Amino acid sequence: MITKKNTQDQDNIIRQYKYPVLFYLLVTLIPWAFWFTAGYVSWLTPHQEKYLQIASILALAGLLAPLAVVYFLTARNKDLRKDISARFFNFKDIKPVYLLMTCLIMPVSIMIAQAISLLFGYSPEQFIITGNFTFTSGILPVWFLLILAPIIEELAWHSYGTDCLRNKFNLFNTSLIFAIIWGIWHIPLSSIRDYYQSNLINDGMIYGINFLVSIIPFVLLMNWLYYKTGRNIIVAIIFHITAGFFNELFAPHPDSKIIQTILLSIAAIIVVINEKELFFERKIK
Repeated sequence: MITKKNTQDQDNIIRQYKYPVLFYLLVTLIPWAFWFTAGYVSWLTPHQEKYLQIASILALAGLLAPLAVVYFLTARNKDLRKDISARFFNFKDIKPVYLLMTCLIMPVSIMIAQAISLLFGYSPEQFIITGNFTFTSGILPVWFLLILAPIIEELAWHSYGTDCLRNKFNLFNTSLIFAIIWGIWHIPLSSIRDYYQSNLINDGMIYGINFLVSIIPFVLLMNWLYYKTGRNIIVAIIFHITAGFFNELFAPHPDSKIIQTILLSIAAIIVVINEKELFFERKIK
């Protein structure tokens, strides 16, 4: 159970996450430099396989950059280091229902979306676990990246990135601002040959737009679970992993992902309405 004292202690530590502008400038511009370079290299010929390997190394460097920024901003602050470390292990007082929703929201939403798509004539083969993936990831196995990328990202987004915004804004605005920045952050990945975002654009611009729109309800739901579980970083990691892993485990038609975005949006609206105090307090007390 999260007590009033827990909330006050949480607010006190969040006040120390002071540099949102610096954080988001660095975690956007540095990965962009790596990823646009990777995009250019990935299309070079001849010896394309070699260039794709170089591109994947550059892409991984860009992925790791936000984590390096967090280290830079927290290395000299023992309170922040202690806070971040503690938030990996604070499961004791978390209500099991939030852990259950962390694990189930994304896989259940894509399965319901696929089921709805059947009503419009789409194939039931979407439910087959094919073992195939919709993108490549260079030198790293795709299944490994589906797990590694969320871990690395959330070690930055929910160790420093979310709380530095929450220090300035209410949770609703924090989530919207982060969702917009996160969407912008992903844009250069669409330039890298055969990467997920690149393939989305090739399938149709509407699917790229859906990816960007889907980030908004996804972030609202993830941040709701994050704060309802005492800012638990592992909760954010698990929620993020389930989003990518189950969308690749099955074979959803791209239109089913649009249906999933609608379902997640409905869920996010319900959560925000029911948790108005959590989302619309001006900022931390």
